[in-house]
Amino acid sequence: MLHPAAAVDQPRTAPSGSARRAGGGWFALGAVVLPVSLAVAMVIGSGDIGFAELGRVWGGHLGLDVEPLPRLLDSLVWDLRVPRVLMAAVVGAALGVCGAVLQAVTRNALADPYLLGVAHGASTGAVLVVVLGVGGGALSVSGGALVGALGSFALLLALLGKRGLGSVRVVLTGIVIGLLFEAVTYLILMASSDADTTRAVLSWLLGSMASARWDSVAVTAIVCGVGLVVLWLHSTALDGFAFGADTAASLGIDVRRTRALLLVTTALLVSVVVASVGAIAFVGLIVPHTVRFLLGPLHRILLPASALAGAVFLVWVDALARVAFAPREVPVGVFTALVGVPIFLLVLRRRGEL
Repeated sequence: MLHPAAAVDQPRTAPSGSARRAGGGWFALGAVVLPVSLAVAMVIGSGDIGFAELGRVWGGHLGLDVEPLPRLLDSLVWDLRVPRVLMAAVVGAALGVCGAVLQAVTRNALADPYLLGVAHGASTGAVLVVVLGVGGGALSVSGGALVGALGSFALLLALLGKRGLGSVRVVLTGIVIGLLFEAVTYLILMASSDADTTRAVLSWLLGSMASARWDSVAVTAIVCGVGLVVLWLHSTALDGFAFGADTAASLGIDVRRTRALLLVTTALLVSVVVASVGAIAFVGLIVPHTVRFLLGPLHRILLPASALAGAVFLVWVDALARVAFAPREVPVGVFTALVGVPIFLLVLRRRGEL
């Protein structure tokens, strides 16, 4: 079994021809599967919608000469369902890549995007706004979550101080900060909220795409898009980090500066994601391991493949969360755990680590 301090797979120095062909094949498959998944997820749910009607909705809003749908049905699809599905794809891509980056930077096979305590800080910020009314109405739940997430990361950096961002220190400090903010969150809930508020907050904490709208999708997509490009441009450095800081330094990598940039970028992406949809577990853990098992550990391939796989995975899981117990909606984080745990165990078994 994997130990919490176990290192991720070591990268090869260069991809073989077969690895490049396999990677190209998987990318081609993903380029087909992702649009199909988006389209299917947009027609799944309440309301009588088919692919023809979906095409008319998109065509109408893109200015094409198509027969419009009734206003209510058009609004259901364009204002609610389409932003939700796109948000699921963006969030899944971001979490998949952030998990892969943190597993390399910390050399911890069990690292996930919430390792830095950012999600727990976001939860505390959201609870302060919802339960205690902090911000006097000037802060939304997402705004409070973003402030809390950034505040928890600032605390992480302050505690790490000048002694550096060594992987073990980052992991241990992130865990401690996460436990601290988690305790504060539940203390506020237990002491200051009623049953209905507690239920609503807990549902948000488990993750939900229900609040996704075009403005939030646009902000999340822009931030995540820029962040993912920054992380991909450091693929070679991530390969070096997987061997250890000393090896990375011998390859000419400025270890301290690069590690700080990767951690800050990852924390910012996770902060925006959690502020938008809550904390969704397991995506950033299982997706990189699954992709690494299929395509190998080279980050030039691993990061974009993790983005594709994470997007497809979360789009389908969110669709399942919407329809499994309709009209009641289950938080998507519940289904990512239910679906993700068996997948993760299967990957571990195939790798001979279970």
